[in-house]
Parts: sequence; C-alpha cells; structure tokens
Amino acid sequence: MHCTSNSSTLSDEALLHRLTGLLRQSRHTEADLVAHIGEVDARRLYAREASPSMFAYCTEVLHLSEAEAYLRITVARASRQRPVLLDHLAEGRLHLSAIAKLAPHLTPENEAAVLERARHRSKRQIDELVAALAPQPDVPGRIRKLPPARLQPPIEGLRSEPIETAPLAPARPAASVLELRPDGVAPPERDAPSPKPTRATVTPLAPERYRVQFTVSAELLGKLERLQALMLSEVPNGDLAALVDRAVSEKLDRLEARRFARTRPRDRSKVPSQVQTTAHVAAQASGPTTPQTRAQRTRHIPAAVRRAVFLRDGDRCRYVDDKGDRCSARTRLEYHHRRPFALGGAHDVDNLSLLCPTHNAYLAERDYGAKKMALGRRSATERAGRRSAGGAGETHPSASPGLD
Repeated sequence: MHCTSNSSTLSDEALLHRLTGLLRQSRHTEADLVAHIGEVDARRLYAREASPSMFAYCTEVLHLSEAEAYLRITVARASRQRPVLLDHLAEGRLHLSAIAKLAPHLTPENEAAVLERARHRSKRQIDELVAALAPQPDVPGRIRKLPPARLQPPIEGLRSEPIETAPLAPARPAASVLELRPDGVAPPERDAPSPKPTRATVTPLAPERYRVQFTVSAELLGKLERLQALMLSEVPNGDLAALVDRAVSEKLDRLEARRFARTRPRDRSKVPSQVQTTAHVAAQASGPTTPQTRAQRTRHIPAAVRRAVFLRDGDRCRYVDDKGDRCSARTRLEYHHRRPFALGGAHDVDNLSLLCPTHNAYLAERDYGAKKMALGRRSATERAGRRSAGGAGETHPSASPGLD
C-alpha cells in the first residue's frame, strides 16, 4: 500500500499543516478504535473468534503488540465507566498512557479537576500527578550486591555450549545497585536473582519526592562509602540521598560557574535580592563598549555577560516560535549572537541569548545559509579529528563549532 501523496514534494508550510491534520484524524480514529474494543469486550465477542480473552483476541487476531493491547483494553474499560475519557482522547487532550494511569484514581468528585490538570501532559508529568493523588511514603536508601550472572542450559539443536545471560568478567569486582529512596520493602533474605536494571529509573512517590535507581560499579561504591565516612559530621546517618544531593549540587555549581560564569554573592547583605543581582550584572555587562579592530575581536564572551544572559534567560532555550511557544530545552545550551559574531555582532547582553543546539543551528542556517553551515560543520569535524589524532585537549564547553 502506497501513501496517497508524496510528502517530499510538499512545501514546509503544507507539510506541517498536513501533519497536524493527520494527527488530528488519527486521534479520532484511535478513540473510535478504543470504543469498538470496549464494545467487543463488553459483548464477549472474542469468544466466538476462538480467543480465551480480549487480550488474546487483540494480540492473536488483531495482531496488536502486548503493550498496545494492554493500553487499549485498559482505556476501553475505563471509558465505558467514564465516557468523557474518549472525548479527551479524540481531542488529543490525553494520550492512552495518561488515561490508563489516571483511571484508577478518578472519582466523581475529582474527575473534572484531575483531567484538566492532566491536559497535554507527558507520561512523566502524569506519573507525578498520580503520585500527588496517591502519595507513597519516603523510604531509606540501601545498597545491595547484584547476583552473579547465571548460565542457561544449552538449547538442543542450536548450539552445544551454554548461553550466558550476561557477560562474565571474573577479574572485575561485582557491581552493586544503589537505590535512593526506593520502594521501602526490605530486600529478601535469599539468594534468588533479581532483575538487573538496564538503565536508571525515576519513579515519582509523592509531590516533590522521587525514587531513583541505577547500577554502580564497585569503584563508585567505594567512593560513596569514603564520602559517607568523610561527611559523618554533616550527615550523621549517612543518608545516600543527602550525600548525592551535596555532591551533585557542588558539581553543578562549579559547572555553571565555568559554563555560564554564574557565581554566588559572597556578602548577601550587600545584595538584597536575586533581582537586584541580575539587574546589577546586566547593567555592568551591557555598559558602553568601544569599537574594536578585527585583530582585537575574540570569541571569548566576558564572564559578566555570560552570567547576565544566564540569569535573564532562566537557564532555558530562549527560542520562541511564531505562535509564542518557547522551547523547553534546558540542556546543552549555547550562547547565540542575534547579530552574528562573524558579521560584526558584539558580545553584549542584548545581542546574546541562550539556545539549544537545534535552534542555534536553525538560526545560524537562517543567517548564513544551509550550504555555508554544512561546510562549517564539516570543517569543524575535520579539525576535531585532527585534534584527536594529535592528542589535543577538548574544546571549552562554552565554545560551539560553526560561524556563530
């Protein structure tokens, strides 16, 4: 089956307009699909199709994945009790995951308020809303050793040697799982293996409270234990969350000071408020400038200017689209010259803003053209390759390749 139109031939405006229309259409189709699943489930029509359950019917007859079937059946059953959920799904106010997570916590009294709070929220934000509706208590941190990897018996007809469930490295110390404010259930006093986390997980427990779990090496575990010992006077109970909070805060302060020239006032009596600090720095940074010759121009942005831009933009990408929506990115931010530096733009507060790499590149292409930017990126990649081959140090984080 081929698409009815070739999207590559559409103009930018037509492509975005068509994408919005297709999404709106798909949401209404999704709501209809869920409604039909709910009706088939209620009538138990899956039985006449030789399926023992609605789940089996969805996976074996409709060929949905297990996750797709679970979500749609859950939402279908919830929407039969609360039909308004289908309206929210059709209009794109709620997605399937949001309805599935919220449905058990909806009551006639809180339904309207909760659904309004959940409008257009991400899955992570829905988890936080659920944690507010049904908060869980804080729990102590713990460290436990992961079980060793097991060997499965050989599968007849495929290979003769055992299959490893995880790479074995006898020479290396075993890793441990570090949990910060975990689920509160004491670890079992047995040697039964538990699933090994493949990546860090963050689960909201209650408003402003989260469970964080990840796997650490024996080396990092040793560092944490040394940190516990050194900070007993400040954290007598050795709480892991408090230790990590202190360490991360200190590292963050140092990185922000280097990247954005952000500093803390030493004498707070002389600086009554953060607003005054921002205004003072901005006034200093954007003061009168003198003309510079080409030889005097440098890409180095003065610390006072970087600090003022950081405070003004609130540590967030400042790009705003035609509808007035601001980019939400807060990582890998770069300093962007509104009037390009290569075209004479100055290092002053009014000419600089924080942008994410995507919008920095987007505006640079608008200023210089896509071809010139592609050439600049290719040259930067080649220079980076030569530096790597020659053992040169890495670029300062505030510097970004390209023309701006």
